[in-house]
Amino acid sequence: MVPLSRLFSSTLGRKYLMGASGLALVLFLVVHLLGNLTLYAGSGDPMNTYAARLHALGPALIALEVGLALTILLHIVTAFQVTYSAKAARPVDYENAKTKGGPSKNSVSSRNMIWTGVVLGVFLIVHVAQFRFGPSMEDGYTASVDGVMVHDIYRVVVEAFAQLKWVAFYVGSMLFLGFHLRHGYWSAFQSLGIINPRWSKPIHALGLVIALLLAFGFLFIPIYIYATQSGGGNS
Repeated sequence: MVPLSRLFSSTLGRKYLMGASGLALVLFLVVHLLGNLTLYAGSGDPMNTYAARLHALGPALIALEVGLALTILLHIVTAFQVTYSAKAARPVDYENAKTKGGPSKNSVSSRNMIWTGVVLGVFLIVHVAQFRFGPSMEDGYTASVDGVMVHDIYRVVVEAFAQLKWVAFYVGSMLFLGFHLRHGYWSAFQSLGIINPRWSKPIHALGLVIALLLAFGFLFIPIYIYATQSGGGNS
């Protein structure tokens, strides 16, 4: 166990932080995908209702968003620190190294974690700018849900995915997410030091399942909207 005083200063402490923040972000992605499944309803009411209930949380939502932003920042910073330390200290290639869970799970995903992470960072900036700080009620994006005027986020989504360039951007980004999660899920357990050879293969297999479910769960949404709602909306 790493002392709290060394959690941010030691390589082992940074690995703990990177692994814990990574698993926390996987949990967020699961919850986020479940909420986004309302887009398959074919009308704007379910999505707009879901979004309105989130915004009704008020200060609690702001606290959650700040916590999420800090978790993402922590994951990015520690990932770069751990990667830099590993490259500086390792005299042999990664594929020749051993891990606590047995032979290293060397793959395209594991060798390019930092680059898939960079792509996802760019995606995140675009995604937040487009949907969190995009067209608002003041811009006329309103809808009525149970007699209450709410932000028509469904219209914002449909208008974005009516454009093939945005569909391609989101689909491509979610493929990078799949590659990142493919190795990242297993690696998080390794970083936390709670993996052994007996659990390594099941956790690695579960990582593949989670990567596929999240990546394809998200990437089919813009494809579905483009195919069924392109040019529509709830305005």
